[in-house]
Amino acid sequence: MELSIGWLYPNLMSTYGDRGNVICLQKRCEWRDIQVVVVPLDRTTEADKIAQVDIIVGGGAQDRQQEIVMRDLKGAKADTLKAKLEEGTPGVFTCGSPQLLGHYYEPALGQRIEGLGLLDLVSKHPGIDAPRCIGNLVFEITAEPLASELRAIWGDTPIVIGFENHGGRTYLNQVPALGKVLQGYGNNGEDGTEGAFFHNAIATYSHGPLLPKNPFIADWLIKVALQNKYQTAISLSKLENSIVYEGRKAMLHKLGMGNLAITV
Repeated sequence: MELSIGWLYPNLMSTYGDRGNVICLQKRCEWRDIQVVVVPLDRTTEADKIAQVDIIVGGGAQDRQQEIVMRDLKGAKADTLKAKLEEGTPGVFTCGSPQLLGHYYEPALGQRIEGLGLLDLVSKHPGIDAPRCIGNLVFEITAEPLASELRAIWGDTPIVIGFENHGGRTYLNQVPALGKVLQGYGNNGEDGTEGAFFHNAIATYSHGPLLPKNPFIADWLIKVALQNKYQTAISLSKLENSIVYEGRKAMLHKLGMGNLAITV
């Protein structure tokens, strides 16, 4: 078996170590003898290349880089990406990427930047004097059927540990939240929501990077991608996760959330 990972604008949208999500997917595939090809999806990419990938990964960016991306991702490229996600191609989109998939992003300075309108959400920066949302982020994934599927993989409640650093605030309309915040700001620091979930696309403000700290999400992405590609039920072999368990326990205790350590 083999999978191709489409990496959205790796030179422009990989702030805060988000390339670690790509590396995590690569390694967890390779450890299971699943061949992997990483396909950069950038300004030189034609739409047909986007159509061929099995998983899509998007990272964060500064406002200037995000504007470049949002102005490039138009026409056939935008239509193909939207079609892929609507068809159920799995993906993980961090920080700036969900803003790209929403209706628009209003930066602290400059004009509103129109997004793809795939996710029914908007993002706004409250102004150059507003404090950023920075710190460790812990949330429980509640979106269904994702939460149930992750529970089956992980064996317990899907608690996500990450790190957020964003100036923009995201407000959801008719799209379900990915989860509920247990510690941190999440989408906007107001309503207790974090991220969004659309078909098999995960949108989140959680860096960390996300997948190495929460490998059950990586395994879910791999499983769904394989099932979509080969049109058959897939059962992934178990991997050694003891270091991850210990790291998650240590982080939860450090954050004063040791009561959640049993669900790591």
